Amino acid sequence: MKNMRDKNSTNSGFTCANCGRTVSPAAKTARNHCPFCLWSLHVDSVVPGDRAADCRGKMEPVALFQKRDEWTVIHRCEKCGKELPNKCAPDDSFEALLNLTALQQ
Repeated sequence: MKNMRDKNSTNSGFTCANCGRTVSPAAKTARNHCPFCLWSLHVDSVVPGDRAADCRGKMEPVALFQKRDEWTVIHRCEKCGKELPNKCAPDDSFEALLNLTALQQ
């Protein structure tokens, strides 16, 4: 499934490399993190869903912030250290988001 914002991006389901759960494609944009544990993989380079990054390291959710009415998770790659923001999805686990805010305290 293609991302609605970018004709070159991909939105597909996957098995989470962290928790092993099956993750379905997102409804409107490229799914880039697990909604259960919030972990991601370093697969995108410039545009969410482009799947052009060579790193492929696991990305740990390290922070959560709000900008206007939108919540964003910051992921840090365990392999190369790059940090990338990812918008929260409507189906992200509320408990996982709360746990992430507790880590920031």
